[in-house]
Amino acid sequence: MNSWTLRLYHRLPGPARSIAASLRGLYLRSWRYGPETERLVEEAREREDWSAEAWRSWQETRLAHVLERAATRVPYYRDHWAERRRKGDRASWETLENWPVLEKETLRDNPRAFVADDCDVGSLFHEHTSGTSGTPLDLWWSRGTVRAWYALVEARWRRWYGVTRHDRWAILGGQLVTPVEQKDPPFWVWNAALNQLYVSSYHLAAEGLPHVVRALERYRIRYLLGYTSSLYALAQGAQGAAARALDKLGLAVAVTNAEPVLDHQREAIARVCRCPVRETYGMAEIVAAAGECEAGRLHLWPELGWLEVMEGADHVRRGEVGELICTGLLNADMPLIRYRVGDRGALAGDEQPCGCGRRLPALAHIEGRVDDVLYTSDGRPVGRLDPVFKARLAIREAQVIQEQIGVVRVRYVPADGFGEADARAIITGLRARMGTVEVVLEEVSAIPRTQGGKFRAVVSNVRRSELQVRR
Repeated sequence: MNSWTLRLYHRLPGPARSIAASLRGLYLRSWRYGPETERLVEEAREREDWSAEAWRSWQETRLAHVLERAATRVPYYRDHWAERRRKGDRASWETLENWPVLEKETLRDNPRAFVADDCDVGSLFHEHTSGTSGTPLDLWWSRGTVRAWYALVEARWRRWYGVTRHDRWAILGGQLVTPVEQKDPPFWVWNAALNQLYVSSYHLAAEGLPHVVRALERYRIRYLLGYTSSLYALAQGAQGAAARALDKLGLAVAVTNAEPVLDHQREAIARVCRCPVRETYGMAEIVAAAGECEAGRLHLWPELGWLEVMEGADHVRRGEVGELICTGLLNADMPLIRYRVGDRGALAGDEQPCGCGRRLPALAHIEGRVDDVLYTSDGRPVGRLDPVFKARLAIREAQVIQEQIGVVRVRYVPADGFGEADARAIITGLRARMGTVEVVLEEVSAIPRTQGGKFRAVVSNVRRSELQVRR
């Protein structure tokens, strides 16, 4: 949604915004679900009993197809291998280790070069997202890929938890469904097409939270999904009547996404919402995903990608932490080979059946994506700020640092063509989410990484004592 459309949308009364959201939902539903959906869901659930050998055989067959298609039909990779041949390199593209690691910046610079030449991008679903690094990405999926992905979501992010896409659910997310400066409800829109109550995560302060809880009651919400920080803010802020109302909702599950779940957050959410908390892992590029089962393991979805865990140029052993390098297996029309997703983690040390009975492989843990939570002047927590960078900004990457309440600094690496309009868009986007705040822009040649090599998109230097005084 461009800035002009967003301004027009925000002028609509609450009911009209819900109509607009439902119309968008109809479009998304037509892409995500079809007559084959239930069959795909059941097939996905049947594969959960496959042995490690069966999965290995399936993945190797699919990987061979994806590598052949990438090397012969995808312009970027076809040119890569042609250049290697001209230089006398006889390495075979049939071997995954012979492929270079793909960086996000390379994908960002020329995304259409990664779409197979027998595909018409006009007939594909276009996703524009920034991911976790503040770096915008353009992605394309066929209808078959979209439906296969959402069948896996249905099978392993819903059915595992006793809910379906037909249940009413609420998402606590970062889309500006209502202006951040709005003081009166509604702070949400009802998307009837997807049975979804979209709640603005920017209105979870004490004064707005009772209204949000009443909306959960009114729409008979069955389960929650949201950023960990948003669900935790809901749990922290629900006091008195709001807490009692959440208790009576009878929620089936609270599903976290985009951020890891710390033990104290899990305990608080489960206690206040009176339901299990399940963690998920994934990314817009759909080259890897995982869901937490009832036994507490984070099971991978092998259909999505071939996962390598590496430290430098070397693979690490199971149980050891390294960088996640993923080769997508689901989307053969825009294949991403040995793609550096920007997360660090470890595979579980064994492939024995889990206590839940499923035989899917598992992650031991994920170390990446530990973005800090920022705070507005009135103490509201603001989770991931990646929507600020989803516009087509001429930047390579960015980092938001909160030095103190009311002041944020943005380090950015400019791309060709960066200008005043891009700077204004960053400032406007941050203020739309954080209210009145001083924004200091700092151009840098590179964003510094942590000692462990991690990229931190958001850093908060606000002291807890300062926050308590504000509250």
